[in-house]
Amino acid sequence: MDTHSLNAFVAVAENGSFSVAAEKLHLTQPAVSKRIAVLEQMLDAKLFDRVGRTISLTEAGKVLLPKAYQIISTIADTQREIQNLTGNISGTLTLATSHHIGLHRLPPLLKQFTTQFTDVALDINFIDSEWAYEGIQQGQVELAVITLAPTPSTNVTSEKIWDDPLVFVAAPDHPLAKQAQLTLEDLINYSAIFPGSNTFTHHIVKSLFNEAGLHLNIAMATNYLETIKMMVAVGLAWSVLPQAMVDDSLRILPINTQSINRQLGYIHHPERTLSNAAKAFIELLQAAKGT
Repeated sequence: MDTHSLNAFVAVAENGSFSVAAEKLHLTQPAVSKRIAVLEQMLDAKLFDRVGRTISLTEAGKVLLPKAYQIISTIADTQREIQNLTGNISGTLTLATSHHIGLHRLPPLLKQFTTQFTDVALDINFIDSEWAYEGIQQGQVELAVITLAPTPSTNVTSEKIWDDPLVFVAAPDHPLAKQAQLTLEDLINYSAIFPGSNTFTHHIVKSLFNEAGLHLNIAMATNYLETIKMMVAVGLAWSVLPQAMVDDSLRILPINTQSINRQLGYIHHPERTLSNAAKAFIELLQAAKGT
C-alpha cells in the first residue's frame, strides 16, 4: 500500500479539507485528490463523502483511519530503528509542546539542542497538552513536552521534569486583591477566567471547588495562559496561573487552602523506537530536571 496515498488520506481526514491537506503536505490539491483516488481504487471503496463543502469519512474511511495511523507509524518506527544503527543523531524530530511550555521552558533547551545537533531538523507542533496524548498514540508526534495528565495513562510513557506551582491571581485593583485572607467561598462571588474545560489545569483547579461543594462562576475560558494573564491584569476577573507567570501586573491572592501544583514533563509511546535525536533531546530534558 502506497504510504504517500495513506499520508494524503490521513491529512484530509484530520483537516476535513483537500485544500488544507494539500497545503500541509506541500502538494497541489489535484495531487492530493489523485492520491486519494488511487487509494480508493486499490481498496475498491469510497473513503470520503462530499456534500457541498463538507467532507466526511465514509464507513470504509472510518475503518481505514486507525489502520492508516498504524501502518504509517510502523514504517516510521522501522526507519528510526534502522537509522539508529548508524549511531548518527540526524533526521527529523517531530516534537509537540504546549504554547506555555514552548514560551517559558523550552527556549534554552531548543537553543542548546539545535547548536549541538546541527543535522537534526526540528518539526515543532504547538498543541494542547491533552491532544498530545492522542498524537503520541497515533504516531503523529514522536515526543511531547507538555502538562502531564493528573492520572497517568497506561498507553504512554511519561516522565516529570518540572513541578509547576499554580496560584490564584487578580489585578492589583480587583476587590479580591485588597483582602488579607480569602477562602474558596469568597472567590465564587466574583467572575473567573479559566483554562478550557478540556484541559488538565482546569480539572486540577476545579476539583478543589468540587470537593468543597462550591460552584465556580466562570465567565470566560481559553486555553492560552498568556491571554488569561492579560484579561486578569486589566481587571476582568480572577484566575489561576503558574506562579512563574506572575509579575507586577498581577497580585497573588492569599487563599486559605492547600497548595495546587501541576507537573510538566515529556511523553512518548512505550512500544515505538525512539530516534537517536529523540533520545538526545530527552537527555537534555533530564539534565534540566527540577530547574
